[in-house]
Amino acid sequence: MNVRPLHDRIIVQRIEEAEQKVGGIIIPDTAKEKPQQGKVIAAGNGKVKDDGKVIPLDVKAGDTILFGKYSGQEIKIEGEEYLIMREDEVLAVVETSKKK
Repeated sequence: MNVRPLHDRIIVQRIEEAEQKVGGIIIPDTAKEKPQQGKVIAAGNGKVKDDGKVIPLDVKAGDTILFGKYSGQEIKIEGEEYLIMREDEVLAVVETSKKK
């Protein structure tokens, strides 16, 4: 994929959750909620302030993030579905603990 978002926007690919079962009943795809967790595929350079300075983004490509249910705009690139959103719509970055 050769897309670079502008300014403070990021491109996110949703992380699909495991199949949902309620009391042994499999929930069909049409009734499932879309996941609110994703992986940042690409990020812009940062937000431009009024004085022309660029504030770099806190998220970067490869980060796993949490976002709101109605965040971003759905887009299709090369047949794949992605979300494009502003960094302000990101609720948290999921930190992975690394054992040394």
